[in-house]
Amino acid sequence: MNFGDGGRLGSRGRMAFFPSSRLPNVGTTIFTVMSRLAAEHGAINLSQGFPDFSPSPLLLERVAHHMAAGANQYPPMAGVAPLREAIAEKVARLYLANYDPESEITVTAGATQAIYTAIASCVRPGDEVIVFAPVYDSYVPGIELNGGHAVYAHLRFPDFKPDWEEVRALITPRTRMIIINSPHNPSGTLWSADDMAMLETLVRDSKIVVVSDEVYEHVVFDQETGRRHESVTRYPGLRERSFVISSFGKTYHVTGWKVAYCLAPRALSTEFRKAHQFIVFTVHHPSQLALADFMRAKPEFADNLADFYRNKRDFFRKQLEASKFELLPCAGTYFQLATYAAISDEPDTSFVQRLTREFGVAAIPVSVFNPDGEDKRVIRFCFAKTESTLAAAGERLRKI
Repeated sequence: MNFGDGGRLGSRGRMAFFPSSRLPNVGTTIFTVMSRLAAEHGAINLSQGFPDFSPSPLLLERVAHHMAAGANQYPPMAGVAPLREAIAEKVARLYLANYDPESEITVTAGATQAIYTAIASCVRPGDEVIVFAPVYDSYVPGIELNGGHAVYAHLRFPDFKPDWEEVRALITPRTRMIIINSPHNPSGTLWSADDMAMLETLVRDSKIVVVSDEVYEHVVFDQETGRRHESVTRYPGLRERSFVISSFGKTYHVTGWKVAYCLAPRALSTEFRKAHQFIVFTVHHPSQLALADFMRAKPEFADNLADFYRNKRDFFRKQLEASKFELLPCAGTYFQLATYAAISDEPDTSFVQRLTREFGVAAIPVSVFNPDGEDKRVIRFCFAKTESTLAAAGERLRKI
């Protein structure tokens, strides 16, 4: 291909006009890599976190209704009023927290966009952002693209609990933000009320902003033992300084719609929307209206989601009882961690590729969530699948 004079290759093979990479250490996400490998080998895809079943027919009907009714042009930048109002009602009912739909709730093009926008609205070059490893893969690139520096606290294996003395030691005058995630992906653990109280104490009297990734807020198990989702919105000292992010895709089995939302007090929301309008501007109009209709018509759907996924978790764990995998506890999300030390001592990135090619089941290596690649021989399976899919995967995994 001829690029003309401006396209001459530099001494190291780079186009002379092309700037150095903003993300030199980032390649294709592991979720894309493993889903592609699963497709190439006809493997059962328990890697990327999406359901293989359909959403509610009523939700699909409402999208079609609003498209036919003419909701095909730009909606308001912050999201349609009926959806923001339904979100406010849900948050007040669940967490006794009041957010103004007009000025404190913004509908986003997925949770990844919401997280990135929250970072972009606050983080400046030289700022430090504390994240907890294993860390979801979109956080650090968002920090680095905005000139910030990620500082890693560690969730200790095997219970993946935060070490608050470590966090305290990591806070400096340059700490601008702390990003948290509970229920936690990839470990499936929950933060406790004590954890939230410790975080609240650490940020008190500081200028630190919190981003709370709560996309699995409705997928919390063992509530009969008193375990619940400890939303940031429950804690006034955190709520006043936090962006709280949740996902309709995770709750209503429509991950491909890429619709989520961000809660934040007025001052933070103002800055969030300044960035939001230029990153994505707005979100698919008929989907927003359909979600608003569905939330009002079927409020019990989200309330029953924990039971729905608990049954899938238990079914999948039963499938692996006779296998050589050792299952770690799973208190939330739709992910199950498993160690394979009794099967192989090869690195987890190699093991999941062999698992896909030779045994026909795709999973995610947990080492990719660690900044130093720490490898505990643990992999992540997604059980947001039909029972027939999970049974077929279990049959293959028991043969290893």
